[in-house]
Amino acid sequence: MTSLLLTGIGSLVTNDPTHGGPLGELHDAALVIDGSKIAWIGQRQQAPAADAASDLGGRAVIPGFVDSHSHLVFAGDRAEEFAARMTGTPYSAGGILTTVAATRAATDEQLTANVSRLVTEMRRQGTTTVEIKSGYGLTVTDEARALRIAGQFTDETTYLGAHVVPADYADDPAAYVDLVTGPMLDAAAQYSKWIDVFVERGAFDADQGRAILQAGIARGLQPRVHANQLGEGPGVQLAAELGAASADHCTYLTDADVDALASSGVVAGLLPAIEFSTRSPYPNARRLLDAGVTVALATDCNPGSGYSSSMPFCIALAVREMHMTPAEALWSATAGGAASLRRPDLGHLTPGTQANLAVLDAPTYLHLAYRPAVPLITHTFTAGREI
Repeated sequence: MTSLLLTGIGSLVTNDPTHGGPLGELHDAALVIDGSKIAWIGQRQQAPAADAASDLGGRAVIPGFVDSHSHLVFAGDRAEEFAARMTGTPYSAGGILTTVAATRAATDEQLTANVSRLVTEMRRQGTTTVEIKSGYGLTVTDEARALRIAGQFTDETTYLGAHVVPADYADDPAAYVDLVTGPMLDAAAQYSKWIDVFVERGAFDADQGRAILQAGIARGLQPRVHANQLGEGPGVQLAAELGAASADHCTYLTDADVDALASSGVVAGLLPAIEFSTRSPYPNARRLLDAGVTVALATDCNPGSGYSSSMPFCIALAVREMHMTPAEALWSATAGGAASLRRPDLGHLTPGTQANLAVLDAPTYLHLAYRPAVPLITHTFTAGREI
């Protein structure tokens, strides 16, 4: 293995509280990567020797982004639907079926190439870990192949057969729930770490969602929930009841929902690119943070409600529209995403952890929100390898 010393770091965000402050930030810093791991972190003057060295010239270094919610296995796009929303057509879950038809018709090669393209986009923008859901197949064969394809790019795969009820089961949603919890789960479980359900009007109610999640839990999958996106509803309470890792969207919350998130430890996954693309109200991140809820930021990259692969864009939106501080937004996009995936080994830079990091063409992480839409990521390292 070859070691690499990165020196001349103007601002090093570690997310290690032992270094003080909310981000464990060090200035005039250096770090050593040895193979796939962080071997040393500290002040530049105290840096040990390494096999190779690179002076970053005062640039900032941050942990790689952990994108804990995405839908990358799909075909086609819904640009016309987006254009219609911009002229006043409201978003509804029904548009998912357009993508389902295109995805079913695509070849494995086409789907794999599209996931590869999007993951490459993410990596160029500093994302080093991404969760990928199924949910655009909605047949036994198509859900299994979506997860098999996703597994080529990440260990964080999520079975979302319960995205919506497909058209061929519109008159018998109970039969579709039986399929999702039976043969489809049998086919998908071997390729999945997580199970998710869209608990929302136009999708699944609380009883259906509970049955689906409990079936997945019985097969060793860990639960996640799409919750409270289009209005107040039972999604957050269901996530708390079943000990889900996350409740994602959280746009419309009652006081009881906020209390449930805080007391249960369920991470609130906020997805501001969706509100941007649908012209919906943004979640109240300040309310959640002040209540002690752990918040994650993620892209929810998908072809319908929000087709962005950019975590820096989400950080800028969170600061501008959701009243998070730049430090809170960066933490939520890194350590918060790791918490959502129950991955304590990710989202921070400390000796012995995987060397997942991004270099900014800026002296401080503040520029992520200060200079929105500017491509600031100059280098991304995943497991010590520059990509």
